[in-house]
Amino acid sequence: MADEACLFLLPDRSPLLGAALGAVGDLECVETPAVRGWLDAHGASASSEQVRILPGGSEVFIPEDVDRLPVPLSEEETFRVHEQCAPQAVTDMENELLGFREVTQDWEALVHRALAAGVPAPRIARLAGLDPQDIARLTGVAQA
Repeated sequence: MADEACLFLLPDRSPLLGAALGAVGDLECVETPAVRGWLDAHGASASSEQVRILPGGSEVFIPEDVDRLPVPLSEEETFRVHEQCAPQAVTDMENELLGFREVTQDWEALVHRALAAGVPAPRIARLAGLDPQDIARLTGVAQA
């Protein structure tokens, strides 16, 4: 497992946040005893619209009084969670970044378009298979 995400129950009358767990597709973590127990404890099913998931790093958007459960995800599962949670323009840009792995032309323009769409530089590097140092040099941002 590569990354982490966070499951939570969306309170009644709350604005939509994250993606419905069922919309993401099958995730290995859903079959674990921890997730099954968490769902049972809340009387919820994985297909409920109130059971939501957010990618790691986005937990700050979940209200403090909402019960949450960190779950591990594979790289492919993480991509699907990001895709379901992202605005469509970002999703389209991320799909183009994934397609870049087969092409090597005009990577600078692609990186600039992705940054303008709101895709963070580390995610660009990961999706496109680019060296983070190359992106940092292109954008003029020093890498830590």
